Amino acid sequence: MKLVGENIASEFEVLNQKVGNNKLIYFDNAATTQKPRSVIDAITNYYRTENSNIHRGAHFLSVKATKSFEAARKNIASFINADRDAEVIFTRGTTEAINLVASTYGRANVYKGDNVIVSGMEHHSNIVPWQMLCEEKGAELRVIPVNDLGELEIDKLPALINNNTKILACNFVSNVLGTINPVEEIIKIAHENNVVVLLDSAQATPHIKIDVQKLDCDFLTVSGHKMYGPTGIGCLYGKYELLESMPPYHGGGEMIKTVTFEHTTYNVPPFRFEAGTPNIAGAIGLSAAVDFMNRVGVEDIASHEDELLKHATSKMQEIDEVIFIGQAKNKAGAISWVTKGVHHYDLGTFLNNFGIASRTGHHCAQPLMDRFGVVGTTRVSFAIYNTIEEVDIFVEALKKSIRLLKK
Repeated sequence: MKLVGENIASEFEVLNQKVGNNKLIYFDNAATTQKPRSVIDAITNYYRTENSNIHRGAHFLSVKATKSFEAARKNIASFINADRDAEVIFTRGTTEAINLVASTYGRANVYKGDNVIVSGMEHHSNIVPWQMLCEEKGAELRVIPVNDLGELEIDKLPALINNNTKILACNFVSNVLGTINPVEEIIKIAHENNVVVLLDSAQATPHIKIDVQKLDCDFLTVSGHKMYGPTGIGCLYGKYELLESMPPYHGGGEMIKTVTFEHTTYNVPPFRFEAGTPNIAGAIGLSAAVDFMNRVGVEDIASHEDELLKHATSKMQEIDEVIFIGQAKNKAGAISWVTKGVHHYDLGTFLNNFGIASRTGHHCAQPLMDRFGVVGTTRVSFAIYNTIEEVDIFVEALKKSIRLLKK
């Protein structure tokens, strides 16, 4: 029996709640996923039996905590198939990971007259850091356009690249549209032109088996709280030779080899980029989330969510008022739409009255909203613990909400 839907929902105690008289149905997984008992237990166990600062202590608890922390790094490196553990840097999440690359590799390699390329469907966290870098350096930000289906117009990418293109930053999966981008093709085109590629994998890692060596990406970001792990923890993967060439991001303890008032020498990666006391419990919790996903099977997770996505899309197509935003052929676990005659926030509020947790607004992707001529959408997004029955309840709640709001 597959560990999906009802068979696994019991591991997520937060879902055993009601909204009024209605069962809580959590369809806001692209914003954050719920945490299984094993992840919560791993965090609790760290504080209960291991709590200590790491790396520099010779005592029992410090050694124990250090082993757990570095075992977490090793587990995550294996999960994404990094060449070595040292290619995984712990960060607060994808946003910090992107800022780290922009502030270190970007500052060291982008100059006046250069350009950085992003896609037209990026989250603000993969736009603003590059805008800031370009403004500082006098560089240009270029954008891969999005077609009416919510797919990148990859045929226009070669024309955007020239000898001054230094970085291409693109999401693997759109947080708004669920579009799975053809990242292998994007990376190939970029590398043929000696352009370094950063993949924002925040929305991909929960749904797609990641193999950084096969992808051949230069950098990749991981967000813990979107893959059943805790908030405030994530990772940056980087090819070691690139990490080794990059200056530090923050100054402080652990990221140094020697310090005098005259000069400081820096530690090797990943420690060079992990100044201060890290989120030790978060790293251990993220490792437990990786164990959870491995136990269930990433392929089974993807298959289950695809079934939910197709079922929900088919049912929603029967509702005249629903206008889908983004109908890419290749999608993962999210549906965004606008509703004729109904504001997205009002709809989200009414869905909540039926126990449905959705997401409304611009989803931190205002340029993409502008591309489709809308101020915001309603979005539902799926995870391993959701069921076909929940989708059917949602669709009926959607119909009722539309009727009530249009009266």
